[in-house]
Amino acid sequence: MCPLRIVVDRLDDWQPYYPSEDLITAADFLAQDRRHRVGEEQDRTTHVLNLCGELDYLGSGYYVSLLAQARGHRVLPTVETLNELSRKTLIDLQLDTLAPLLGELAREGALPGDALTLRVLFGECHEPALARLARKLFERLPCPLLEARLVRRHDLWRLARLKPLRLRDLAAEEQDLFASALNRHSRQVWRTPKARRRYRFDLAILVEPREVLPPSNRGALKAFIRAGRKMGIDVSLITRRDAGRLAEFDGLFIRETTSLDHHTYRMARRAEHEGLVVIDSPRDILRCTNKVYLHALLRARGVPAPEGVLLQRGDRRPLAERLGELAFPLVLKVPDGAFSRGVVKVTDPAHLEQEAARLFQDSALLLLQEWLPTEFDWRIGVLNGQVLFASRYYMARGHWQIYDHSGARVKSGGFTTHDPAEAPAAVTRAALKACRLIGDGFYGVDIKQAGERVVVIEVNDNPNVDAGIEDAVLGRTLYERIMAVFLARMEARVADAARRLA
Repeated sequence: MCPLRIVVDRLDDWQPYYPSEDLITAADFLAQDRRHRVGEEQDRTTHVLNLCGELDYLGSGYYVSLLAQARGHRVLPTVETLNELSRKTLIDLQLDTLAPLLGELAREGALPGDALTLRVLFGECHEPALARLARKLFERLPCPLLEARLVRRHDLWRLARLKPLRLRDLAAEEQDLFASALNRHSRQVWRTPKARRRYRFDLAILVEPREVLPPSNRGALKAFIRAGRKMGIDVSLITRRDAGRLAEFDGLFIRETTSLDHHTYRMARRAEHEGLVVIDSPRDILRCTNKVYLHALLRARGVPAPEGVLLQRGDRRPLAERLGELAFPLVLKVPDGAFSRGVVKVTDPAHLEQEAARLFQDSALLLLQEWLPTEFDWRIGVLNGQVLFASRYYMARGHWQIYDHSGARVKSGGFTTHDPAEAPAAVTRAALKACRLIGDGFYGVDIKQAGERVVVIEVNDNPNVDAGIEDAVLGRTLYERIMAVFLARMEARVADAARRLA
């Protein structure tokens, strides 16, 4: 079977486009009834592009997506997407974050009149001013052809209707856009057969090229690609704009700073829903990005952690009365800060009141902890319950944190990386105990050691792996060990799917 199947209602629907051997009618696709195993390479790598018109529940197009998934193919749109498109309440749930964008577009004059119909073809549209909206609609509900109806009520724009569009209903100028958008979207799918045979699996690494402090530098990303391909995994770098392509891959490795109210979390959820092996998993992002959650978890499970209290915005008592036995100076944290951001040292009650008032504007809860001055923090890298690396991150010069954001440029301290066997046993024990509370993903545990005292500061779901730093001891073996975990988990997914359908 070919790597791609383009399913249409009638072959005439494809008449405006270049002939393709990948074309098949819905009737012929549904009539296929051969015995096969999901684990077979030709089935697992087959992509089905469903361009049928009857996509409603139990329509022929619906059954195309349903049977494609049952056969182990990767299909666009999925049955889950079709179910969401058929119910407005689910559409509203998926698109409830579009209101700010619609407001911004209205202020820019991109939404004229009181009603607008927008056609979205693989996340693209004819109107340049609405390109962001088209992309977000496709990211939220990845369907090749969509028609959105926008209306204005009481000076507020909202999405009144979103439905799949039939291929044969495209106008001439839309047909040109469809052909070019399909080509761009499917560039990964239409690789040469020779290239495809070289690799058993496809792994996407999510990056943000403009990120100032990314979890992996360019050297590390290249090392991941080399290590993956050495093991039979074709590794591709993607960005948030490729959210609609996630079903093309077997795994997703997030190398962009994660956050809950963020596309990294949404893409992790979608990838997991599509059956991909995901690191960082949505569960890991949920548990690790919030310092309030980690504080409560570590205290409840007896993992050594700094003494601290939670401050509630609605608590009217003076902050000085909520400190308990804590003594200044103290560290005040927002729940979801990263790279030392959203973390301030307060030296007295007045300073605490001032900083808390500022930070409470964005969060109903703040974490106040004892200040533990040390020359460095241990960072223990843990994957699948095993220690990968042990680094010391030193405080920035003249500053009490590793990263100093006080100036125009971010400054950071030095580092040393050690064989994990050289790290104090109490440090590695605390790191592994903390990770067991989170899961079996990839974590970086920050630990302070002051004399005999060892405390877990936080568990990061998206730990740094930079060429020249975390790989200073293991070198390329570090990247190979990470890729080996992806390989083992992707092989297990295929084997499990084969057993279920045997």
